[in-house]
Amino acid sequence: MAVLSDGAENRRDSIALAFRDTKITCLEFDDAIHGLRTSSMHCFEGPEWQHLKRGRESFAWGPVIKSDPLGRCGAALIYGLQMAILKAAQVGQSLVGEDEPTRALSSSAVRVESSYLIDLRALETNHVKDFTFVHGYIEPVLVILHEREPTWAGRISSKHHTCMISAFSISMTLKQHPVIWSAANLPHDAYQILSVPPPISGVLVVCANSIHYHSQSTSCSLALNSFSSQPDGSPEIPKLNFHVELDAAKATWLSNDIVMFSTKTGEMLLLTVVYDGRTVRRLDLMKSKASVISSGATTIGSSFFFLGSRLGDSLLVQFSCGVATSVLPDLIDERSGDIEGDLPFPKRLKRVPSDVLQDVTSVEELSFQNNMLPNSIESAQKISYVVRDKLINVGPLKDFSYGLRVNADANATGNAKQSNYELVCCSGHGKNGALSVLQQSIRPDLITEVELPSCRGIWTVYYKSSRAHTSEDNEYHAYLIISLESRTMVLETGDDLGEVTETVDYYVQGATIAAGNLFGRRRVIQVYATGARVLDGSFMTQELNFTAHSSESSSSSSEPLGVASASIADPYVLLKMVDGTVQLLVGDHSTCALSISVPSIFTSSSEKISACTLYCDRGPEPWLRKTRSDAWLSSGIAEPIDGSGSSSQEQSDIYCIICYESGKLEIFEVPSFRCVFSVESFFSGEALLVDSKGRHDDTKVSLKKEADSIRVVELAMHRWSGQFSRPFLFGLLNDGTFLCYHAFCYEDSESNVKDNSFSPAGSVDLASASDSRLKNLRFHRISVDITLREDISSLARPRITIFNNVGGYEGLFLSGTRPVWVMVCRQRFRVHPQLCDGPIEAFTVLHNVNCCHGLIYVTSQGFLKICQLPEAYNYDNYWPVQKIPLHGTPHQVTYYAEQSLYPLIVSVPVVRPLNQVLSIMADQDLVHHMDNDATSADDLQKTYTVEEFEVRVLELEKPSGRWETRSTIPMQSFENALTVRIVTLHVTEVYSKESKGAVSAVASLQGHLLIAAGPKITLSKWTGSELTAVAFYDAPLHVVSLNIVKNFVLFGDIHKSVYFLSWKEQGSQLTLLAKDFGSLDCFATEFLIDGSTLNLAVSDSDKNLQIFYYAPKMVESWKGQKLLSRAEFHVGAHLTKFMRLQMLPAPGLASEKTNRFALLFGTLDGGIGCIAPIDELTFRRLQSLQRKLVDAVPHVCGLNPRSFRQFKSNGKAHRPGPDNIIDFELLAHYEMLSLEEQLDIAQQIGTTRAQILSNFADISLGTSFL
Repeated sequence: MAVLSDGAENRRDSIALAFRDTKITCLEFDDAIHGLRTSSMHCFEGPEWQHLKRGRESFAWGPVIKSDPLGRCGAALIYGLQMAILKAAQVGQSLVGEDEPTRALSSSAVRVESSYLIDLRALETNHVKDFTFVHGYIEPVLVILHEREPTWAGRISSKHHTCMISAFSISMTLKQHPVIWSAANLPHDAYQILSVPPPISGVLVVCANSIHYHSQSTSCSLALNSFSSQPDGSPEIPKLNFHVELDAAKATWLSNDIVMFSTKTGEMLLLTVVYDGRTVRRLDLMKSKASVISSGATTIGSSFFFLGSRLGDSLLVQFSCGVATSVLPDLIDERSGDIEGDLPFPKRLKRVPSDVLQDVTSVEELSFQNNMLPNSIESAQKISYVVRDKLINVGPLKDFSYGLRVNADANATGNAKQSNYELVCCSGHGKNGALSVLQQSIRPDLITEVELPSCRGIWTVYYKSSRAHTSEDNEYHAYLIISLESRTMVLETGDDLGEVTETVDYYVQGATIAAGNLFGRRRVIQVYATGARVLDGSFMTQELNFTAHSSESSSSSSEPLGVASASIADPYVLLKMVDGTVQLLVGDHSTCALSISVPSIFTSSSEKISACTLYCDRGPEPWLRKTRSDAWLSSGIAEPIDGSGSSSQEQSDIYCIICYESGKLEIFEVPSFRCVFSVESFFSGEALLVDSKGRHDDTKVSLKKEADSIRVVELAMHRWSGQFSRPFLFGLLNDGTFLCYHAFCYEDSESNVKDNSFSPAGSVDLASASDSRLKNLRFHRISVDITLREDISSLARPRITIFNNVGGYEGLFLSGTRPVWVMVCRQRFRVHPQLCDGPIEAFTVLHNVNCCHGLIYVTSQGFLKICQLPEAYNYDNYWPVQKIPLHGTPHQVTYYAEQSLYPLIVSVPVVRPLNQVLSIMADQDLVHHMDNDATSADDLQKTYTVEEFEVRVLELEKPSGRWETRSTIPMQSFENALTVRIVTLHVTEVYSKESKGAVSAVASLQGHLLIAAGPKITLSKWTGSELTAVAFYDAPLHVVSLNIVKNFVLFGDIHKSVYFLSWKEQGSQLTLLAKDFGSLDCFATEFLIDGSTLNLAVSDSDKNLQIFYYAPKMVESWKGQKLLSRAEFHVGAHLTKFMRLQMLPAPGLASEKTNRFALLFGTLDGGIGCIAPIDELTFRRLQSLQRKLVDAVPHVCGLNPRSFRQFKSNGKAHRPGPDNIIDFELLAHYEMLSLEEQLDIAQQIGTTRAQILSNFADISLGTSFL
């Protein structure tokens, strides 16, 4: 990946992505859709480019791409020896075939105009290791690090300094590239070059044992350890006073002369380029702090850098240069501040820091000498670090286990029973090693539970007797209102929940529709079917009846008009009546009284309203004001005209969002009810919502009959906290579809000009009405993984409950048959289902003495539960995750169900004297051939780092939610791979026996112990006192995995694919049934059971997944000797572990079990996936859908999903297998299509939209394992 940037303020950067298949895609940000769009694609594969491979089919790595600092061009190294130059287009220059809107966009971002190739073989530049563009030249200058004659560790004595750098001046118009300078005799372990920022310029060549600076005029070096050497005849280079190795280090520039290295051990080093004018004098390297083991580092602006890690959590770190000591505490205190305006909650700031974080955020300052000025005057500079944020990473997943949660419900059945389980994973490496506990669904911690049948709604309200000094976030709730079928209960939420139904003036003779606060929490509004009451605490101050206004407007009888739903936004209450009309209650702050108003715009309209809500746009500057067409200056400066100047004061605008039964959505200002935004067919779920005033789309296809019954039954709009937050718009359809949109501002200058040109010159009212519309407001649809799939009545209770602080998180709760938490983290949604209690009827938040920022919900079984979110989990992840630092590398974990314990194997690096290491090796007869005289006494005093293993047994403590180590079993060094020990729970060694090879896998086979040691599989029987071998089988090379089903054995070989064995106890034989005759580097294997069919799944080193089956009666199986391929699939990640779990039956089936199993798998990238069998009819239907979606869904970066999922053989001969796997990542895009497109595709494949969505829901339900 590279960023194309020309440094101009009025032009955005572009992103250039290089893919392994020699594809290069350039992306830019498009304001009109508020997302990335592909600006150009460059492909160097296919028949016309075949000659570039020079006969090779596989390459060590894919294309590497770099960009010029001034954005003039980019360069990509493809096929090892071809350099593709990507020429950037000039400002204002458009590409061939672009339309007007795209051409207008081209001036706002750097774009690639054309490309051409440079053959590096013709330039005698072979074995390229790295390249970069350098600063300070008129033309782009490309510096390439390459090796003239490759060497290796065994030939260092004769060939050591084999690398060199060559600088080429790139003339893109003449397509010439002369060498302008070069430097030779660089160490063979040079692997990276860094471009030095101006005014110094030049490059740094990073080697494992030294660092070298080179430019056109000067050069200097620095030795890092005793292994570095210089060519014969060259002067001695300076050496450090400490030992360090820089192989696999990641680097980023903190300033123009300071570069930070993050080493392979997580250590941070600072290198200072000491210069005078443009002459570099020397290089100074100093140790800094410790951080995560990073896989990438980059600087953001002038005070932040980001450490991306594949082995631990990624960190955003703020650094400060030249700060005095007194300033540092202020920096630390700023952690509780609002950097991006998006961290307001204590939960966000209460994340448990690991030792890695403590290393970086320690208040100890770093001092080192640095020559900042070119006048050679040295000044002390101090650098301090503060971690501002982190991204949770659970990879790489080496192993995982499936066990019961500590708060599991033993009486749960069906889908609720699945939420009893959790996944405990081995994550990270070295000091970043951790145990990650993952849960797919949320199970709140129960505080108390009360049986409460026939409950239909619950609300908590505040009460301020006067303008209290308590902040709104910390204010306790005063009352809990519970609506039953025929009455209402009121409880005080003080120290205890006490019922006060008989002593308050609330309406308790019937059900309550809604309740909330008005007038700055000084009053409570209670809405019931035929009226509303305003209460001051427990005393009623006003009562309203909804009869007169409705009868006047509809000229019908004066019977009471029922309220269907209500929406409250201080000081307004919007009522939706059962006849599809609306009424507005308008509050007066001075008298704290309400008056009924029927907006005239709805009395004259005969169109029925299906859903409505109020939105309060609150803040120092209400966000929707920015989207008015008159809110921006004509010059385009982003400053609102109507700003009052007092930005610190809270202001609020109230809007009413109405959706009619026809699907039209309108946004009105309140209380004037002037329409400011309208959209046709909101329920169709278009990707983009734009104000349709004056826009008529004649090409729109009429909706099919299936869409006639679809209605919007509930609306909500909310903007959560954060300086840069934007409103979200939600819509719930009567078929269970949940629509989610995110607002953004886009100023379409052309449409504004057109609209104004049609306005009559003298019509001031028309012009002002046009200017008051939210013309710059747009909504883009975002994907939310919610599958309700249930019919919802238009008169049903509201299901969307918005919360601002539950356990430190904000978002919304969606009640129903499959309740879902939707949490807003960093302005993106994290969807977490709650399946433990089945359907939930009502939900609300509760904050009092005994339940701090908790929640209350009522289940369909009639239980009211007061709970809190488990504090130990971080919900800003795809699944809730809890990480337990181990300070070592976890290798394997398993679950001991009887005691709910997790034994795991952990290795920790330990520094030992060299003589101690040699003595241990001598005990194992491994060094009998070593000459003792060759090792001097000084060498024996040196230290050597070895990995020591231990078995830890962990248990989750119930009161605290913390994980505790119950016991630790140290493993002796000679036992690492040579001993099998059987250990009981009391950590008592029962039996030990030496093995003649490394034990790579163990399994239990019908009460016997199956052990794989290298190429030999041994079946041992426990006699009560010892293990006795009863059978064996010789594998080809090395066994990596063992799997058992009944008396069948599946094992994977490290290079010879999979073998299928059978165990016969009568003759004590392990018999080969069949094998795969192909060459496959196995990573993991497992049985996949589909009813009576037994399949064999295997993952390989090329990130593929294959499924085989045993069919001895088929001709292709060579009389049963060969395993046949059933399906193959490219996952795109290395699968390291499979776990077989029983699927849940489809809804409506009497049995709670099915003989169909799915495979849960983990990847080295930290991903978790699932492969599950489905029935033939569903497969054919979804396969047809998949083929249609390949063409219907826009391809991300121009990449074809069907091509990506094809089996990758990496140049090896491979016969394609059957296409029997459905890619659900592609099918998930079906729900993001508009309703018209969904119906059209369903009709093309001969089915219905409802049938497809039902299949999705069944598969999602059947694989809800956690």
